[in-house]
Amino acid sequence: MCKCFSSLFSLFLIFLFVLQQASTGNASNASSEYEEIKLRVGVPRKNGFQQFVHVIGETSQENYNISGYCMEVFNAVITHLPFNVSLHVEPHDIDSSEGSGYDALLKLIPSKYDVVVGDITILANRSKFVDFTVPYTGSGVKMVVPVRHGRDKNMWTFVKPFSWDLWLSIIIISTFIGLAILIMERNVNALPNQEGSPNQKKFHPATFLWFPISQAILPERQVVVKSCSRFVLMVWLLLAFVLMQSYTANLTSILTLDQLQPSFLNVNDLRKGGYYVGYQTGSFVHDVLVKQFKFDPSKLKPYNTSCEYHDALKHGSQNGGVAAIFDEVPYLKIYLQEYGSNYIMSGPKYRNAGFGFALPLNSNLTAYFSRAILHVTESDLMNEIEEKYFGKNEVGEQNSSDEASSAPLSLSFHSFEGLFLITGISTFFALLISESVLWQKPILMAKALSRRYLSFVAPTTEIRVHPTHDSTHGIEVV
Repeated sequence: MCKCFSSLFSLFLIFLFVLQQASTGNASNASSEYEEIKLRVGVPRKNGFQQFVHVIGETSQENYNISGYCMEVFNAVITHLPFNVSLHVEPHDIDSSEGSGYDALLKLIPSKYDVVVGDITILANRSKFVDFTVPYTGSGVKMVVPVRHGRDKNMWTFVKPFSWDLWLSIIIISTFIGLAILIMERNVNALPNQEGSPNQKKFHPATFLWFPISQAILPERQVVVKSCSRFVLMVWLLLAFVLMQSYTANLTSILTLDQLQPSFLNVNDLRKGGYYVGYQTGSFVHDVLVKQFKFDPSKLKPYNTSCEYHDALKHGSQNGGVAAIFDEVPYLKIYLQEYGSNYIMSGPKYRNAGFGFALPLNSNLTAYFSRAILHVTESDLMNEIEEKYFGKNEVGEQNSSDEASSAPLSLSFHSFEGLFLITGISTFFALLISESVLWQKPILMAKALSRRYLSFVAPTTEIRVHPTHDSTHGIEVV
């Protein structure tokens, strides 16, 4: 009885222990689900381009307010995280002129900050000591240079409405049409009842080069006799009419419109000319100019604000300023919104991933933040934030007036490809119909050869039966 009682008592204790562990586990899971994560957030503080990050107040007194595009995107991302977050935001001054200011801020992760928020560009060398989320805006490095106003005036302006491939196509199609008409009209003086007609004089082989164009400019009556020739000439005149109207319109645009041309087209012109160029203080663009574009470091000048950009470009490289400003596209978009009438983007684009948030290496939070960024960028909230700080144009959106010249482009062969195709096919079929003898003779010869060699039949053997004589009845039996 004692043994049975002790066994029951042991089972009861085990049951109580298991029940206590289960309740403790559920409580811990519930508490971990709603546990608040504390994040120390570092924000770059600088003088210029405060549309991205704007810090108001004194850092030493810990009484400041932080706003701007990047901070508002970060706050929107926080709301999409699957856990609660408490933030301790602290600004960090960016004052380096050698392009390492942002790198110094990122290297404070994780000793001082858990995440860095701001206009932080995702770069390969930075990914060696921090992890980046997916980008929330596009970027890339280009240059802004002053524009030159004026109209293009030179002795070859009259050929610019058409590109060289279109001029070559016009010569080829004119030669083809002239040759086709020459073939179709070669025996026109032998036709009856044609005496005294303009075609009494036979076409000379040299005329097929200029004949179609001459008919487009100075049309005459009864220049051709055959119907097929008239059809070909009508198709060519249609093509010539479209080409002349397009040429006139484009030439008028070239001669009358004010053309905006960049003062420098590429990096080589700036580097070889020894011009000074500018960049943003503390930006990685300094390293791009030295390592990628091979600029002399002594020719680089750092600036903080868009106003300083404008003053430097206005004075020029010869008067203490710069000939061009190199920066990321989002900053240049803001600059062009303020001073775009006198400046234009030019040169090749040095690509990078864009702006993102920086976290410690191998952080578990990186995936959560990246997924939350995708939710924000795919929503209408992102468009509202961008309109709030940058207007209706998005940060990374290309504006043709900012980068492309207003000069009209030369028309290419591709613009009239369909019309050339119709003209060529029509001329070819008209030539086949007109000169049916040319393609009927080979057909007749082929038929004659086929009758001669393919209709040969082997001779049949003839069987002869000799008659036999029946001597009894005197009858021949065959």
